Amino acid sequence: MVLPAGPGAGRAVSTGARLRRAGFLDVARAEHLLADAALGPVLADGDKDSLVDALGAVADPDLALLALVRLADAAEGGAARSVVRILGAEHDARSRLLAVLGASRALGDDLVRRPELLDVVLDPAPGTRVPADRVRAELLEAVGADPDAAVPVATAAGATDALRRAYRRRLLRIAMTDLTADDALELLEDVGAALADLAAAALEGALAIARAEVDDAGRGARLTVLGMGKCGGRELNYVSDVDVIYVVEPGEGTDEAEALQVGARLAAGIGRACSATGAEPPLWPVDAALRPEGKDGPIVRTVASHLAYYERWAKTWEFQALLKARVVAGDRAVGQAYHDVIHPLVWQAVSRENFVVDSQAMRRRVEQNVPAAEADRQLKLGTGGLRDVEFTVQLLQLVHGRTDPEIRSGHTLTALAALADRGYVARDDAARMATAYRFLRVLEHRLQLANLRRTHLLPVAEDDLRRLARAVGMRTEGAEGLLERWRATRRDVRAMHEQLFYRPLLPAVAQLSPGEAALRPGDARARLAAIGYRDPAGAQRHLASLTEGVSRRAAIQRQLLPVMIAWFGEGADPDAGLLAFRTLSEELGTTHWYLKLLRDSGSAAYRLALLLATSRFVTDALRRSPEAVRWLAEDADLAPRPAARLAAEVEAVRARATNAEAAVLTVRAIRRRELARTASAELLQIADPVVAAEAISDVTDVTLDGALAISEAAVRAELELDEAPARMLVVAMGRLGGREAGYGSDADVMFVHEPTEGAEAEAAQRYALAVATRLRASLGAVGAEPPLQVDADLRPEGRAGPLVRSLDSYAEYYARWAAVWESQALLRARPVAGDDDLARRFVALVDPVRYPAGLAQGDVREIRRIKARVESERLPRATDPARHVKLGRGGLADVEWTVQLLQLQHAHEVPELRTTSTLGALDALTSADLVTADDAQVLREAWLLCSGIRNALVLWTGRVGGPAGDVLPASRIDLAGVARILGYPTERTTEFEEDYLRSCRRARQVVERVFYES
Repeated sequence: MVLPAGPGAGRAVSTGARLRRAGFLDVARAEHLLADAALGPVLADGDKDSLVDALGAVADPDLALLALVRLADAAEGGAARSVVRILGAEHDARSRLLAVLGASRALGDDLVRRPELLDVVLDPAPGTRVPADRVRAELLEAVGADPDAAVPVATAAGATDALRRAYRRRLLRIAMTDLTADDALELLEDVGAALADLAAAALEGALAIARAEVDDAGRGARLTVLGMGKCGGRELNYVSDVDVIYVVEPGEGTDEAEALQVGARLAAGIGRACSATGAEPPLWPVDAALRPEGKDGPIVRTVASHLAYYERWAKTWEFQALLKARVVAGDRAVGQAYHDVIHPLVWQAVSRENFVVDSQAMRRRVEQNVPAAEADRQLKLGTGGLRDVEFTVQLLQLVHGRTDPEIRSGHTLTALAALADRGYVARDDAARMATAYRFLRVLEHRLQLANLRRTHLLPVAEDDLRRLARAVGMRTEGAEGLLERWRATRRDVRAMHEQLFYRPLLPAVAQLSPGEAALRPGDARARLAAIGYRDPAGAQRHLASLTEGVSRRAAIQRQLLPVMIAWFGEGADPDAGLLAFRTLSEELGTTHWYLKLLRDSGSAAYRLALLLATSRFVTDALRRSPEAVRWLAEDADLAPRPAARLAAEVEAVRARATNAEAAVLTVRAIRRRELARTASAELLQIADPVVAAEAISDVTDVTLDGALAISEAAVRAELELDEAPARMLVVAMGRLGGREAGYGSDADVMFVHEPTEGAEAEAAQRYALAVATRLRASLGAVGAEPPLQVDADLRPEGRAGPLVRSLDSYAEYYARWAAVWESQALLRARPVAGDDDLARRFVALVDPVRYPAGLAQGDVREIRRIKARVESERLPRATDPARHVKLGRGGLADVEWTVQLLQLQHAHEVPELRTTSTLGALDALTSADLVTADDAQVLREAWLLCSGIRNALVLWTGRVGGPAGDVLPASRIDLAGVARILGYPTERTTEFEEDYLRSCRRARQVVERVFYES
């Protein structure tokens, strides 16, 4: 037999080819079944091609065709006529029938066993969105009970079998609607609700049967059945244990003990009606293990007994389970009484000690208990599975639901939507999570429909995976496409679970009282004062400004601020931190990423609070570049950028520049950005002080290099020069030369030039002077970006000497006039910008000057004389020498002059001493036994502490320069701020001060002994 290929076909297609194209795997059997005599009376020859096409749309065409032949063979009388109608003119009914037969062997067997169910197939009424009361009445009527009776009691003979038949009839209607939906994911919520309502109706019918079994005694016990889990949340699966809790109260004329006995008999009767063996297949197990004390506790309790247990003994997970509790059958008044006393406990449970930690640990235990062989196939319990979504949603509900009733739904997707609407979850995250959850649930439904068995495991066999893919609408993608989407969904769910479920905000919010979490004025003011805010009333005004209103922005800040006000308190100035946060939030609060980042990141909100309450320098930097808040989410974004990367960025700026002033301003912006990055990293202990100093030096080097190139181009344009008459070099000196620059450091430099071939010396000098002057002016100008003061006072002859010299001039000067202090200054000379060849020759020129073959005793005395003069003359008047971190006793100058004197004396013989780094030279002195390890450690500790204080003063005050920048503050507030930056808690400020003074005293003793040989 050859079937037409369909409309528009130019040639006939063989039956086998058509069947293969439709998705049949056993083509030979399919051809045999199509010719089966049972189909003859119900299907005309001309309809077989249409039937094959229709079968091609179902999950398993082979299964559907076999079941169809069996059904046609079993149908008689009216049922046979129904088959004819379904396969003939009633194409919608045919789609419904074939969809069921191709997706569920169990429902197909039901239809074969009970062909009268075909009237359900012919009925176009949907199986979902049916009122729960109607479904309840349907099943109660099936067992002969009056749905309107206060206490329905079954009267029909064979009531249990009747209940099960009515249940399967309704289940068939739900499955047909589900399997023929245009979008199964969109219909999922209706399907879950319909299945939960059907289960509730079945429990009501089972209770009516149980009451009939205990006769009149059943009326003396007022029993209610609470649905738990997915039944309680109205999101049930096709096949699942139905979790319940039984609550009983004595009726009129019955005492409590008798009511408990009768209640236990009723509960047992419900279990038998639903799951005992019988003529009709059982529905599902009724599981009461979520009751107090679990399987070890009594199966029924009174309301008072439940309350006593939950108040005294319940574990964290039990309150999480109660979130979905809902009356599904029995006495509604008892159920309401239970709800009224137990429901408030659910939303107070988060206040229990370690509630969030316990919830997180429970999820990990569930995950760890998944057998290794099933881990990659588990839709429910494994990583990225349904439980990841459900636990995430439930934990967010329990933490925030005590102050926000709007998010208390027991339905996962409804709760997720509410969490998004109220700002607890980003809308796009909620949408992605909802889509993933729907997909996983639809997979679960299709797996369970196949044999109406409880399962959550993806199949292994290729054919089974192919069948599942077709069942969820992925006909063309096949098994591999299904697996790929499953893996992608798992990854997505897991990432969102880890982001939301382990939010650092959650345990912090859980520890707050309801008043504190809700920022109620009285609670908030008392808490602000207790934390250490100096102006609680002012802080409260900031809180009110940030959280008032119904905007999403205000809603998210209502989540953040109850926790962040404590985090601000970890800084030295929480008032300033909160004010800075308000300012920043008013600027950034309407952006799509700012508040989302703070709410969802594992660290950004805490880090931002700490920085704003600790450093005015960083606060000002974030105000200038608010987008830098993004760095706080990842350590990698805070790590100092390599010099080569910065140089490439500056070069790109220079290459695109059409305006020299704007280009230098952009280079200065890069420096400001990197100083903010480094400061943040150091304050958050991601970068240590040495790494931070190197990073500051690197960006300063790059800034000088970029400014030099831009200045040269500008000067050539102004002078209308095609070629530069001189090569230029910038040599870093001082702390910059040692790669030890701080946040407030000037750039100490010397300018070197060399005439190009054929250029006149005077022209070269004029050109070099113009470039150097322009560079200093462009970097030091006050403007939109912080200036970098370029200080050339360490050049030969100091301020009295020319700003720029040629290399030959330097050679002549150092050969004839160099003083010992200039040799000492050259110890830190390091070329940082300009011509590479000129840099090599300059280093070769100055090395003999700074590393002399021997240092005369007169020179040693001169260095000591100059040092003593610096101590006596340059120390600001009225400044306590013990508190000046640079010039004071045991301060930076003491350590550096000591190290430099030893370098001048020994670097000629010890090459390792030929370094511009103070700490590097100190290490080399120790290795060469020129300084004892103990002395070196004392000097190192003092130098690091003094350098840290100098930087901390800039970070704390936000001010660069000035005499106060080198003095340990006397103000207790400022001292506490500096101490906090250096890692001392506020309450240990005095200890910090004592540590500094002790460190400097010890360092001065070493200096007296080593430098002064005293």
